[in-house]
Amino acid sequence: MNRINLLLLGGVLLPIQIAFAQMPGGFGGFGGSGNGDRRNASNPTGMPAGAPEQPQPKGNGKIGGLLMDSTTNKPVEFATVALISQKTGKAIDGTTADDKGRFTLTKVAPGDYNLQATFLGFQEKLIRNIKVEKNADIQVGIIKLSPDVRTLSEVEVTGQRSIVEEKVDRLVYNAEKDVTSKGGDAADVMRRVPMLSVDLDGNVSLRGSSNVRVLINNKPSTIVAASVADALKQIPADMIKSVEVITSPSAKYDAEGSAGIINIITKKNTLQGATLNVDGGVGNRGTSLGLNGNYRTGKMGFSLSGHGRAMYNIKGQFTNEQMRGSLKTMQEADTRNSGLHGFYNLGWDYDINSKNVITAGVRYGTRNQLSTQDLFTRTSGGTLPADVTSFRHVDIKDLSGTVDVNVDYTRTLSKPQQELSVLTQFSRNNRTNNFISDLFNENRANVIGGTRNDNQSFNQESTVQVDYQSPIRKNQMLELGGKAIFRQVNSDFRYLTLQNGSYTELQPANALDYDQNVVGSYLSYTYQSKSKYTLKVGGRYEYTMIDARFQAEQSASPINIPNYGNFVPSINLSKNLAGGKTIKLAYNRRLQRPGIQFLNPNVNAANPQNITVGNPYLSPELSDNLEASLSAYIKSVYLNLTVFGRQTNNSIQSIRTADERGVITTTFDNIGTEKATGINLFGNATLFSKWQIGGGFDAFYVYLSNNNSGTIMDPTLRQSNSGVVFSGRMFTNLQIKNGWGIQGFGGMRGNQINLQGTTGSFYMYSLGVRKDFLNKKGSLGVAAENFLTNSMKVRTAVSTPTFSQNSLNQMFNRGVRMTFSYKIGKMSFEQQPRRKRKSVSNDDVKGDGGGGNDGGGQQAAPAAPAGGGNRPRQ
Repeated sequence: MNRINLLLLGGVLLPIQIAFAQMPGGFGGFGGSGNGDRRNASNPTGMPAGAPEQPQPKGNGKIGGLLMDSTTNKPVEFATVALISQKTGKAIDGTTADDKGRFTLTKVAPGDYNLQATFLGFQEKLIRNIKVEKNADIQVGIIKLSPDVRTLSEVEVTGQRSIVEEKVDRLVYNAEKDVTSKGGDAADVMRRVPMLSVDLDGNVSLRGSSNVRVLINNKPSTIVAASVADALKQIPADMIKSVEVITSPSAKYDAEGSAGIINIITKKNTLQGATLNVDGGVGNRGTSLGLNGNYRTGKMGFSLSGHGRAMYNIKGQFTNEQMRGSLKTMQEADTRNSGLHGFYNLGWDYDINSKNVITAGVRYGTRNQLSTQDLFTRTSGGTLPADVTSFRHVDIKDLSGTVDVNVDYTRTLSKPQQELSVLTQFSRNNRTNNFISDLFNENRANVIGGTRNDNQSFNQESTVQVDYQSPIRKNQMLELGGKAIFRQVNSDFRYLTLQNGSYTELQPANALDYDQNVVGSYLSYTYQSKSKYTLKVGGRYEYTMIDARFQAEQSASPINIPNYGNFVPSINLSKNLAGGKTIKLAYNRRLQRPGIQFLNPNVNAANPQNITVGNPYLSPELSDNLEASLSAYIKSVYLNLTVFGRQTNNSIQSIRTADERGVITTTFDNIGTEKATGINLFGNATLFSKWQIGGGFDAFYVYLSNNNSGTIMDPTLRQSNSGVVFSGRMFTNLQIKNGWGIQGFGGMRGNQINLQGTTGSFYMYSLGVRKDFLNKKGSLGVAAENFLTNSMKVRTAVSTPTFSQNSLNQMFNRGVRMTFSYKIGKMSFEQQPRRKRKSVSNDDVKGDGGGGNDGGGQQAAPAAPAGGGNRPRQ
């Protein structure tokens, strides 16, 4: 269903029909008198013709009910309900259904009335002869709305749900509606989401911020904490229902996330009965197979799913040129990648009674990634008497397993929207990231030497969270709570050299133990005025305690990182304007702690000319964010325009240095200042109820400056850089008769600005066709991507006062795949809408967006500078 009634305002998604002065059910269902702004796309005034302008008499009666789709038995969200006097035939009051289809009219005077329910894509429904007496509380029960289906010249026209929707506090990309990503992974889905940018390695950025904290079903996972890109490759696209993007989180959320929150919602079912879905696909670069089963009876439900993906035939090339004075190094390499990824989930929930619910789940993910490089290097100039050449064959093994366990309890208290929840979660990621680099003689016939790096690591989190919310009066909401996160990170590493056919240690093995405990509390207050303003203000305080040490150092002396406390305020203000427009202003401060991929001191020297090493001495970064947005509907077109500004102090960025041999070392540091100012324009239209077309455009100016006294003494690092970054995407979806559908997607990202250079632009596109059969129980599809070009090229440039580097990374990613899906079993709708499940969400750790070295592994190409942006949260 195309929900054109929604606009982005105040950090919370609200229907444009809501009048903040007198909304029945108030904010999320509390308070209000019932005089709402009843506009929708088909009725901009919100009232039938002839609606009176003068105030109407009030009483103390109530009328409530539930709006349902007659074909899907799902709630009709944010539909308009008008109260019509039988005496005059005119509407005298009205309201809007909430996101579960419920509506309530309050302060209704005694009399005889009709109810009129309307929403775009549905036929109007009239409930007649409702008699209201003094103190009456009338429940009309379930009102079923029929889809508005017509036949015009043998062309069937029916409403359909948009691929992209604006909800009260987030933008939602409905991935299950996109056939072009079927058979791919979560990175393929993310590339289609407005405001997001995903590079060829799977690194994600939001509005230019590469620090993206990704949640899965509102929950954190240590696999995401270790590497976002690796996590996205592990999650099948067929398993994703939607992706939510929140750019201005309230104080209720963790302090993490400079740019916002990305939440991946996987497919699940809360209906009665049993089903089994089988999804699969086969293509020239990958094969996938998934099973998803659900069973629900009475108050209890179970879900069990498993998805596996095999990746193969993934080839690439890169060239690299480095200059330090007159010393020149040239490198060429052919790369090959393959892997097996799995993702498995067992869920259980139980409604103890109408006020108490408990949920639990176990999720396991596994990744086995194998990579090889044939690397040729030539060094010349400088003080070398002659050119020096070498040939290496590098084998890289990157294996990981992640388990997440959660148990959550929620109790509904006496007042509407009054709720107490206790949430717990345990998450652990074990990782093996090793490489073996064999050095060959000149004719490449015999191994004459080599190096080996073993790196075992784990990242573990235990979380306890308590949340409480309660309405205050009829137009105010109070939320408060507390949270404790206990993290343990360990990285064991050793370096060996090949001598006389066997490996011996170059130096004693070592390990980093890094314990981080975070306790926090928050208070959030929401107020709605009679003049249609909404204010949401809050504050969150977090205190972080760190205990870090190297095991092999003398007496295991600790790494000196002091404990620190931070207060992060947030303010969101919004107002409904005439003509269905909404304007929003927001300010928040966010905190970003470094993740294991930044901290890991393991030295990755698989490519001996390009070494990568983490920095366990990093401090957190702090960002201040301002945002202003305007949303509007112009007939059937939705538009959203946002301008934003962000300043980050103590920004964590990648930095590069070169020694006298021309070897470039990449590490991370708190460089100082990062500023970004930009604009985002997004539009979406549904034409003839069958054709959807939309797209978005982002542009922002970024400025990076290294004013850190710890690194400023090195002239290589005494730098600043700035520039404008562009990105955009466009999609189309056409549903035609007999179950056929066609979809297309195209996206591009311009040059990224880094402290010491730039990362080049790239583009991607895809086209897909799908056919549903057996009353939509099954489907077959074919999708092709980047089919007009043989390869994708990305250039990286680094320029400093003492050295330069230019790299070209080429990926052969032309692909075609066939997908299938079949559903077994049947579900029936539960008459009482189920409560929204709550869960833990940790998002306070800065990640590099994945794709880089986070545990000792080697990239396919020489390490590229990290993006010059910021970071997000739930």
